[in-house]
Amino acid sequence: MNIVRKGETRASQGDTFTGEVWLQRVLDSQREGGMSLSVVKFENGARTHWHMHPGEQILFVLEGEGRVGDEDDETLIYPGDVIYTGPGEKHWHGAAPGKNMTHISITNVGPPEWYDAPSE
Repeated sequence: MNIVRKGETRASQGDTFTGEVWLQRVLDSQREGGMSLSVVKFENGARTHWHMHPGEQILFVLEGEGRVGDEDDETLIYPGDVIYTGPGEKHWHGAAPGKNMTHISITNVGPPEWYDAPSE
């Protein structure tokens, strides 16, 4: 068993986002192909670049107003919404324009493959 206490992890910014985004890696995978959990805060319309996960991803929106997109569509998301992305599904997610949004991200198998920023 592994317990991570509040305050034991720190948020950081990365280069695979547009705008200001804080990523807090709460729990890294404990075994090969295992799950990892992050809390991600997107400020004022910020979002991820396009990416694909080798495994599954579940997003759980905690607060704010967000948006998710794939190659066919863009959808608004709200607190309590759950978004499932299957292996190899190219997508992006973040805050709605002029809004902030925070979500939990749960993934398995390994890190995503990153691409360019989405266009407006």
